[in-house]
Amino acid sequence: MAEVELDLLITHANIATMQGPAGPRRGHEMQDIGLLEDAVVGVQAGHIAYVGSAREAAAAGVTARETVDAGGRLLTPGLVDPHTHLVHAGSREHELAKKLAGVPYLQILAEGGGILSTVRSTRAASEDELLAQAKRSALRMLLCGTTTVEAKSGYGLDRDTELRQLRVAKRLGSELPMDVVSTFLGPHAIPPEYKADPDAFIDLMITLLPEVKSEQLAEFADIFCETGVFTVEQSRRFLQAANHHGLGLKIHADEIEPLGGAELAAELHAVSADHLLQASKDGLRALADAGTVTVLLPGTSWNLRTSEHADARFLIDEVAAPVALATDYNPGSCPTESLQLIMALAANQLRMTPEEILTAATRNAAYAVGRGDVVGSIEVGKQADFCLFEATNPAYLVYHFGINHIHSVWKRGQLVVQRGQLVEPLAAEAYR
Repeated sequence: MAEVELDLLITHANIATMQGPAGPRRGHEMQDIGLLEDAVVGVQAGHIAYVGSAREAAAAGVTARETVDAGGRLLTPGLVDPHTHLVHAGSREHELAKKLAGVPYLQILAEGGGILSTVRSTRAASEDELLAQAKRSALRMLLCGTTTVEAKSGYGLDRDTELRQLRVAKRLGSELPMDVVSTFLGPHAIPPEYKADPDAFIDLMITLLPEVKSEQLAEFADIFCETGVFTVEQSRRFLQAANHHGLGLKIHADEIEPLGGAELAAELHAVSADHLLQASKDGLRALADAGTVTVLLPGTSWNLRTSEHADARFLIDEVAAPVALATDYNPGSCPTESLQLIMALAANQLRMTPEEILTAATRNAAYAVGRGDVVGSIEVGKQADFCLFEATNPAYLVYHFGINHIHSVWKRGQLVVQRGQLVEPLAAEAYR
């Protein structure tokens, strides 16, 4: 590169660059994190302008107005959380006793709890109240290294509340140093008023698609394809309508029973299929063949105390599917904002290696939300989103679990977390 004074240099870092050809990593490729030891990354105007060894940087005369010495710590792309239910009101700790007593999730839902409990709280909340609660959770995510997050609606199940959730997600993206990717999940559950006619509810959700698209309130559409919720045919009808209106497709697939959601996602070439605990082997093969990113949510299976988990080893070793990880942050089945916790669970429950886990939480997760050309790797031209960890290697992140390893976080080249604390004015925002 021509000699130029950059805005920022981070030096003496062990950098997991995730560099490589376009597209998510698959199979054994997920082991390749592009690690550069004692390396330098340079930032100009919010984008990555230089990546290389310290020796190469010195030889090239790379300088900057600000230099940060990483002290041999691990520098990674900003973490990407590709499946959350960020915007909602209330919480559901009152359901914990039922879960501990072994009451199945679908039974809690049938009794008016679960999603429907949060729907009642969310319908009653104003836009400002929803924004305040979502902002607190988003800042917790940022503290843990998440710089890009997907946010679903789905706790309104009516026109006004669904649109209100989507507008809150849009405001979040403009008011916080995070990229918020919005997903319309109107058909998240069957509301009581449509219990006798779920097809009519699907019709209602389809009528919202033009408004969602015209106001640019969402980039993706999603549906909960599951026994007791929406059938494969209902899911196909909704997703095809969403595709017609120019929205990318996602699907909650085969979480509790092997209904065929994975096969549907492959048929429709969905961007991602999520959960997949009970997906058939044929369904998983079809997803791999279609290039659909499989988003695994080990925090949800852990919190629901299920004995089965998504078959990450089959996806990686046998069919070379692109695998991503997400929190599934929501008030019921997985109330955690920490993607680092999910990474530890992926090692212990899904038997993924530290390198596969880091790939799944950065590069592959970015492709699961249509951002693979912008974030998810440390490459010249991409957005300068970084996590500096109090660790020197990826293994330590999942070996030493239950804590926040973040030292610093940069979003578009701006420091937003320093020594594990939000910088001002974000710190004040977090306690409003």
